[in-house]
Amino acid sequence: MQNKATILNFVLAIVILILSVHLVTSKSNINQPYNQEEAVLNNIATRTSIRDYTRQTVEKDKIDKMLQAAMAAPTAMNRQPWHFVVVDQRSLLDQLAEANPHAKMLKKAPLAIVVCGDMDKAIEGGGRDFWIQDASAATENLLLAAHAMGLGAVWTGLYPAEDRCKAVETVLHLPDNIIPLNITVIGYPAEHPQPKDKYKKENISYNTFSQAR
Repeated sequence: MQNKATILNFVLAIVILILSVHLVTSKSNINQPYNQEEAVLNNIATRTSIRDYTRQTVEKDKIDKMLQAAMAAPTAMNRQPWHFVVVDQRSLLDQLAEANPHAKMLKKAPLAIVVCGDMDKAIEGGGRDFWIQDASAATENLLLAAHAMGLGAVWTGLYPAEDRCKAVETVLHLPDNIIPLNITVIGYPAEHPQPKDKYKKENISYNTFSQAR
């Protein structure tokens, strides 16, 4: 009889444990939207430009995820007028560092993604320059994805500086229809600067200019 009681208590303990785990999991699922919101907003608020990197190579799967995030950006008329040149060869990274005077950190970085506009996909006529907005939105997605995966990155501008664009076009052998917008430099951070709080109420108006709330 005592053995049966021991076994019964053991079984009851297991049942209680299973129910407890199920309850915790259910609560976690209920809170999922709130946690997702916090995670997204925190990722945006804590992202900052990183200009110093370790020697660690950026994994291929992380590169793919950054590119997927970039191409999930909004785009005018869904033209997706972008092209991404992934650069991980040391000799080319060094040449790009010379091509863009504001990208000297490429000398240490293991990776760069050159975000370009493809003029063969751009809107014709007066809307042609929407490619700049589209490629910029893609770049921001790329930066946020890098930060979310523990990488550091910085946006270094090319377009519309003709000399920088021409130098990068030469290094990467870009055809005439591909215009480089920026070099996004990426790697594992060797520095951890504090993000800047850029929120300023004076930069906000409601309904008409300078109308505060």
